[in-house]
Amino acid sequence: MNVTVQKNAPGRAVARRLLVINPNTNPAVTAAIQAAADGVVHDTTGVTVVNPSVGPFSIETAEHRALAVPQVISMVRDSLHEGYDAYVLGCFDDIGLFEARALAGVPVVGTCEAGIAAARTLAARFAIITTVHSAVPGIYDLLERYGAADICTVRAAGIGVADAAGDGEAAEKLVLAAIAEAIGTDGAEAILLGSGGLAGKAPHLRTKVPVPVIDGIQAAVTMAEGLAAQRVGRH
Repeated sequence: MNVTVQKNAPGRAVARRLLVINPNTNPAVTAAIQAAADGVVHDTTGVTVVNPSVGPFSIETAEHRALAVPQVISMVRDSLHEGYDAYVLGCFDDIGLFEARALAGVPVVGTCEAGIAAARTLAARFAIITTVHSAVPGIYDLLERYGAADICTVRAAGIGVADAAGDGEAAEKLVLAAIAEAIGTDGAEAILLGSGGLAGKAPHLRTKVPVPVIDGIQAAVTMAEGLAAQRVGRH
């Protein structure tokens, strides 16, 4: 298991602790999620981001999702003794969300669910930008589950999760092209980044497009932090 841990400000006690689970085995994605989370939490919130040591390197197909679910559940179960105040599932597919909630006894926040909630506060219509085309049907299923299918479209940039996590100019151009289509064709008034591989990209993309850009990971982390602060779990 790969683990990255936020370094809190010197002299500050940790008031709450979050565990973010990246269900793929790509350490670059885990590092990007850690950086995105660190960028929005209070300095008295400790964030640990983990990924499994075995399983798919990226979550791009239904088979990948099926392989990742047992890993997510195992990581939640194995962490229960650590006393985390909330969990975040750092994959836009919300893999294992309900199973994790049944185990955790504290808030478990899905990236897609939180991202949709954030987008609804900004726009009447929005679009999700994901990586691979094979992810699109599953995201539409989640839109149906969360009651947002009539106000949201999904566009794939046509890049892999690993490529999205890098800093390549070609990948950025494809993401920007998908955003332009979502705005121009779909009438999107906000953009939700729908992949862990796109974690941390929102600030830069906001300088390139005329509508708000939401980082799904950051939306989930801030929701989890707020719920953890309320101590709403079964402690």
